[in-house]
Amino acid sequence: MTPSAQPRQRARSPYARAADYVAAASIFLQDNLLLTEPLRPEHVKPRLLGHWGTCPGITTVYEALNTLVRERGADVLLVTGPGHGAPALHANLWLEGTHGDYDPALARTGAGLRELARRYCAPDGFPSHLSPAVPGVLHEGGELGYALATAFGAALDAPDRIVACIVGDGEAETGPTAGAWHSNKFLDPVTCGAVLPVLHLNGAKISSPTVFATMTDEELTHLFRGYGWAPRIVDVRDDPSGEPLTAAVLDAHTVIRDLQHRARTGERPVRPAWPVIVLRSLKGQGAPAQSGGTAIEGTFHAHQVPLPDAREDPEQLRALEEWLASYRPRELFDAQGRPVAEVLAGVPEGDTRIGAQPAANGGKLRRPLDLPPLARHAVDVPHGPGSAEASPTRVLGGWLADLMRNTAVGRDFRIVSPDELASNKLDAVLATSGRAYEWPVEEYSEDLTRSGRVMEMLSEHNCQGWLQGYLLTGRHGLFPTYEAFAAIVDSMANQYAKWLKASREVPWRAPVSSLTYLLSSEGWRQEHNGYSHQGPGFISNLLNRKNTVTGVYLPPDANTLLVTMERLLDETGKINAVVVGKHEAAQWLDLEAARAHCRAGASAWEWAGTHAGRDPEVVLACAGGIPTVESLAAADLLRRDLPEARIRFVNVVDLCALAPPIHHPHGLSDEAFHALFGDTTPVVFDFHGYPSAVHQLLHGRPHPDRFHVRGYLEEGTTTTPYDLLALNGATRHDLAIAMLTHLGAHSARSRSLAGRYADLRDRLRRELRATGVDPAEITAWKWTA
Repeated sequence: MTPSAQPRQRARSPYARAADYVAAASIFLQDNLLLTEPLRPEHVKPRLLGHWGTCPGITTVYEALNTLVRERGADVLLVTGPGHGAPALHANLWLEGTHGDYDPALARTGAGLRELARRYCAPDGFPSHLSPAVPGVLHEGGELGYALATAFGAALDAPDRIVACIVGDGEAETGPTAGAWHSNKFLDPVTCGAVLPVLHLNGAKISSPTVFATMTDEELTHLFRGYGWAPRIVDVRDDPSGEPLTAAVLDAHTVIRDLQHRARTGERPVRPAWPVIVLRSLKGQGAPAQSGGTAIEGTFHAHQVPLPDAREDPEQLRALEEWLASYRPRELFDAQGRPVAEVLAGVPEGDTRIGAQPAANGGKLRRPLDLPPLARHAVDVPHGPGSAEASPTRVLGGWLADLMRNTAVGRDFRIVSPDELASNKLDAVLATSGRAYEWPVEEYSEDLTRSGRVMEMLSEHNCQGWLQGYLLTGRHGLFPTYEAFAAIVDSMANQYAKWLKASREVPWRAPVSSLTYLLSSEGWRQEHNGYSHQGPGFISNLLNRKNTVTGVYLPPDANTLLVTMERLLDETGKINAVVVGKHEAAQWLDLEAARAHCRAGASAWEWAGTHAGRDPEVVLACAGGIPTVESLAAADLLRRDLPEARIRFVNVVDLCALAPPIHHPHGLSDEAFHALFGDTTPVVFDFHGYPSAVHQLLHGRPHPDRFHVRGYLEEGTTTTPYDLLALNGATRHDLAIAMLTHLGAHSARSRSLAGRYADLRDRLRRELRATGVDPAEITAWKWTA
């Protein structure tokens, strides 16, 4: 027995001792789970994985929240930032019986405990971090920095909900967490619930001290008061009973309810200071004080597995046995391995248990949106393709404004954006629901309201976290942003796509609303921002995620955008990117044609081709707003200058339609793909993003090397739209030249035209350099039937 272990374990409540014991046993043991016989090497798992250091602190928080639920009837949802402390969550879920409710094999018996330990970090079992397979969980925790923003998203428009959020002190060092502390300024105490953050300071991360743990209480108090919080610092290093934290949680709940009551009865606080708890605990509390001369308890050596060689090293095995025995498991579990009544006395019942929180399986709470009809907002194309102009996003903004009106009562739809709603011409929604902001603002500020359902903050991380928390608790939303800035949340999108993929494999998880990014201010029209804003790489990022949960859409005009958004806002279980322009541009399809085109995912625009029902000599394909214009202009050149050439024109709106159906569920059938592209016909493809993305999708299609893809080649600067296209070899003239190389039957004429188009392109570039603007023959071009 280590000198410090026994007194510390005695100070813990029976519930906390039992939870700590189950967490430690899950990490170390595969047999003899309750130490009914001396511990032998074969009782220890051959592969020890996990993180012990944060587990006792997590249990201390869990126990305090249990008291809050039991004594106050609070509706508590827990978001655990240090998700690597999964053994603690599993232990608490097993003790409260939620694990057994979802899977009888994990019942509160000796056999259930053995199965829980067996599954932890085992093939087809539970991973080392939290995951969708864990009840009561909506945040994996491994993606450090996003727990707090996700917690705020879960609290929005849920007026009775308390979202407790454990923020690890390593996690607290991240930029996203630093920005997320400002989320308190967007939380309306009238219409929303509350977030109770618990910053868990246990002193160390993997191998060094954490920044926050080195700060004094005074410094922490000043910091959080500066953020607008009311901090409460609780130190349980010398009193691990959990009682000080429980008292702080109950006090914080009193303050939260007082703030909400005042706001809801007309006495709205000017700057509501929500409580935040800073919990100082001993890292790895209860572990051996030292092993082999190395300090463990209270140091970073307790972060992961404190006794990693317990199976092979007799001294470590002896220390492990003494450590586990110090919890006195025979006092905590009966002869059948069931927790005794004293352990379970503080556990809530039924759906009030934290692990049974309904909002943590938000798909079951989800209601379909009341989507407005599209016809009222569709653009009339009275005289055929190209006969009308409109801003696609401005048109969509009117439809979204109607959607905001339809959801005003239920408050289950929000838009998050990093201060780019008006810039992306979606500001019509602000007339229906202003921008949410709680603190006092300057008089000249526009469209701000405390109850607004548009949330704008110059933090893509916050926007993503807010929306994830909102969707995962059963609601709906949209994330418009500049295309180039979507890459800021690449890692968050990666992790969320993994979450959705894993959720599909959990039978009891109900699907939640899809997360949709609306990427406007596209790279091809960033002439005033320049090279830094010319980045279509988010498409490529999504294409590398699991194909069952991702989609990429490039509507060529306003009506196809309306149809696409109607579909995606009614969809579940996906993460999608919609890339579209915001400027006034030609409109190609009426609403009926747009619906047919979007249903197909890709289709031939017969009116733009010249093959007249015969086999084409070349296919000209495109995906994206600007590529559609350039491709149609290229087709127009050849229609005029080489009318005998047989060209089929194909537009792709659902990019993943290019993939074989065995590789992506949106993939065109072999027959449909053949009808558009043939089997050996050369294809010139003008793509909005990096060409490699199209080549990636085409893998497995017949003769993919016949596809000659133009797109963004990482060439850019502050220049005109045409010049940016020319820098990347994607102008209408470049496309026409590329097609001419495949029109062998017209070789002499093709060579002559190719030279003329190259000269024309070069002349236009000289002119625009002299004038600073694109020539009228580019900007004034229109499609004529």
